[in-house]
Amino acid sequence: MANFTEQSEMMQADAVTLPPARDTLERRVFRTTVVVLATAAAAYVIWLLVDLLLLLFACALVSLILLTVTRVIRRNARLPFAAALTLAVLGLLGLIVGASWFFGATLQGEFAELATRLPSAWANLQPRLRTSPVGSAILDQAQALAPSGQTIVNAATTALAAVGGALSGLAIVLVGGLYLAAQPTLYSVGLLRMVPARAQKTAAETLDAISESLRNWLKGQALGMLFVGVGTGLGLWLVGVPAAWAIGLVAGLAEFVPYAGIIVAGIPAVVLAFGQGTDTGLWTIGVLIAVQQLQGNLVMPLLQNRMVDLPPAITIFGIIAAGILFGVAGVLLATPLTIVVLVLVRRLYLGEDKHEVLSGGGDAAEAAQPDATNRAG
Repeated sequence: MANFTEQSEMMQADAVTLPPARDTLERRVFRTTVVVLATAAAAYVIWLLVDLLLLLFACALVSLILLTVTRVIRRNARLPFAAALTLAVLGLLGLIVGASWFFGATLQGEFAELATRLPSAWANLQPRLRTSPVGSAILDQAQALAPSGQTIVNAATTALAAVGGALSGLAIVLVGGLYLAAQPTLYSVGLLRMVPARAQKTAAETLDAISESLRNWLKGQALGMLFVGVGTGLGLWLVGVPAAWAIGLVAGLAEFVPYAGIIVAGIPAVVLAFGQGTDTGLWTIGVLIAVQQLQGNLVMPLLQNRMVDLPPAITIFGIIAAGILFGVAGVLLATPLTIVVLVLVRRLYLGEDKHEVLSGGGDAAEAAQPDATNRAG
């Protein structure tokens, strides 16, 4: 399975050299006008099709996951590509089905317990909040924000429609990702043919850097999600929070959006814990903080060799920007989209080569600094 750079080299070897065309002022003016109009029209069309493009990007991520697993299988079992891809798909499906069967009954019971205990835990927490001015202010704000009956009905209807749309979108993403993974050469060559011949090498190296950066991010993110899910579930179970493993599962899945797992899981966990008692609530807050700190200061640094160098501030503002521009889908895909933008900036604007982008660029910059100093001296 060739990468983009190899495809570009083969295409250039097969290309036929044409004699240069005579360039005139009229030709240049016409060409510039066409380029400006085409760029404006393309930008408008892209904005209209932004939801479709996000769906296509999600399909590409699924394809990248399947191709990564396929590569591992081919390297260890030396199977043909089709057989390795089939094993990868069946293995991932078997893992999902097996985990659902093994943990399904337990998690179903815990989610039911969570839905039952949350209202009573909130009712028990309200008298304690009334004992302090800060708690009373929080409770008044929460009650002021409480929706009316008609609002709840409208929200439920909207939520059901959103769930249906999300399920259909998920099916499209999975099927589309499988089609992309089944014929990667076909789509990579087609993408490169849309680029002028003189820029194909640069485009191919940039696409290789993007795919490798996304692959590294997916590996590290999967391990980070596993740590947050297991760490949160285990910690809450030890301090006696009800439905601890269900909350841990939510935290792990939500961690696909960086920093979201602890926040999403923290609200029901704290409400349930303080419903059990003040000590349990304080221990729960300690567990959530400990998991977040361990992930940020121990786990993620250990995984840096598996992930692209993405500063936390850029990650946070990338999530906010994607949410404002593209809504919920933008939030879910914000981090990989930020990685793509960062790689494009470093390759096309800063002029770094593919190896500098994949290595983080820090070592290359440090190595180049003494040389520049010596030349200046």
